[in-house]
Amino acid sequence: MRTMLAAKIHGATVTEANLDYEGSITLDPALMEATGLIPYEHVHVLDITNGARLETYAIRGIEGSGEVCINGAAAHLVDEGDRVIVLSYRQMEEADARDFAPRIVYLGEGNAIVRRARGEGARQRGGETARAR
Repeated sequence: MRTMLAAKIHGATVTEANLDYEGSITLDPALMEATGLIPYEHVHVLDITNGARLETYAIRGIEGSGEVCINGAAAHLVDEGDRVIVLSYRQMEEADARDFAPRIVYLGEGNAIVRRARGEGARQRGGETARAR
């Protein structure tokens, strides 16, 4: 089994850090749908601004709001206005992993999606040689 990147939300701006909520990261459903994330899915949050890294789960926010809200104890690590990357992973068999391509979105002003991408599977990059670069 291989653990592969499945979804990536790159360059999100945190719209709120809510210490009093019990936990999670609240995301605009448009971001979740664009990357295939589902409610309560395990995610990693990487803070571009300060280097903090944390694990939590995703919950749906308000459609079209652009919200990216860090909730609970994680609000001690990530502040409103910080830029973050949200990642999720999938486990799969070796053969499937070689052709798997993650769903990636890049965000701009107001956490609007400015670009969508599908990562390239290892076979499309030329296998072992390309990955070693």
